[in-house]
Amino acid sequence: MVPFTKASACGNDFLIIEGLHAPADLYEFSRRICDRHNGVGADGVEWLFPAQDADMRARLINADGNEAEISGNGTRCVAAYMVSNGHSEKLDIRTGAGIKHCELVARSGPRFEFEMDMGEPQVDDDFSIKVAFGQVHGTPVSMGNPHYVVFGKEFSPAWQAEGAEIGRHHDFKHGINVEFVRVKSQNEIEVRFYERGVGETQSSGTGSCAAAVASIAAGRANSPLQVHAPGGTQTVRWAGDRVFLRGPAQLVCRGEFLG
Repeated sequence: MVPFTKASACGNDFLIIEGLHAPADLYEFSRRICDRHNGVGADGVEWLFPAQDADMRARLINADGNEAEISGNGTRCVAAYMVSNGHSEKLDIRTGAGIKHCELVARSGPRFEFEMDMGEPQVDDDFSIKVAFGQVHGTPVSMGNPHYVVFGKEFSPAWQAEGAEIGRHHDFKHGINVEFVRVKSQNEIEVRFYERGVGETQSSGTGSCAAAVASIAAGRANSPLQVHAPGGTQTVRWAGDRVFLRGPAQLVCRGEFLG
């Protein structure tokens, strides 16, 4: 039996498991427990281990059983779990994309809100790729993990299929997270996410940051920026060379996986 806590950040859901319970087949186990029909169901597992230079180390295994550098929403869920277990309201969490500092700004029972220092973004020159449904023009952004941001006036009815095709394009040797963005105003954007190793998600922390950074860098919007997604709204501000992400995290349930 493996004890877990399930948490959600704007519908982007994660299972949080202490590393002392990690089985030998960590990747396959993560895939099984994330299965939404035969497992608990989640977009990924945040495995927690001690860290010498931070309050905790989090390893993210996506629902497909592959490891990813970071999830902004997943890291915020880890912060909520840690605060609920008596840790400080200011936390440093080591991820595959470096140490991320989280500060609690509000709490109501199992619902938390944090602002997280996401670090310095890297915005590269726009480029186009050719896919089956046509030519796609996008902006590559790194938030410690890779993103390709595509702007449009509306979301295509087949955006999920388009996101899947973009994500496996040969130009992206290790896959990529895809954001489709509709700019609503100077301080609001609407986004749809198709994430590497997961597929469609209700929200994304690093994806929200990438979409906001690409919008601001292109002069389409200003900081701070409200990022609206099917799962809820997060706020991204770009101050100097650093990006800060503010949003909710909710502890949903605790249990034991028997599989």
